[in-house]
Amino acid sequence: QVQLVESGGGLVQAGGSLRLSCTASGRTSSNYAMGWFRQAPGKDREFVAAISRTGGSTYPADPVKGRFTISRDNAKNTVYLQMNSLKPEDTAVYYCAARGAISYNDIVTTTQGYDYWGQGTQVTVSS
Repeated sequence: QVQLVESGGGLVQAGGSLRLSCTASGRTSSNYAMGWFRQAPGKDREFVAAISRTGGSTYPADPVKGRFTISRDNAKNTVYLQMNSLKPEDTAVYYCAARGAISYNDIVTTTQGYDYWGQGTQVTVSS
C-alpha cells in the first residue's frame, strides 16, 4: 500500500505558475504509474496528466497540453505537476493518484484505473 500527500497549491493570478508535488510513502513510488486529476465545484473529477513508472511516457489532457508538465523523481518518491500560463478555469482541487501492478511504460488516464489517491490540494487562479 502507498500513501500520497500533495503540496504546492495556492492562489495565483491568471498567467502565473505553480508546481504541485506528490510524495509517496509506504512503498517505492517507482512501482507505480502516477497521475494528476482535478475537480472543480459541481463538476466530475477529470484527468489532467499521467506518467509511467519510469517517467519515459507522459500524457497530458488536451485542456492543459502545452501548459502543464508532469514529471517524477523516483529517488525522492515524488511526482510533480508544473503548471504554467494558468487560467481561471484551472481552479480546482488537484489530486494525485497511483496505480500498481502495471508495466514500466504504461500510463493510465481514467479515475477507475487508479488504486490510491491523495487528499488533494487547492489551486485557485484569479482573473
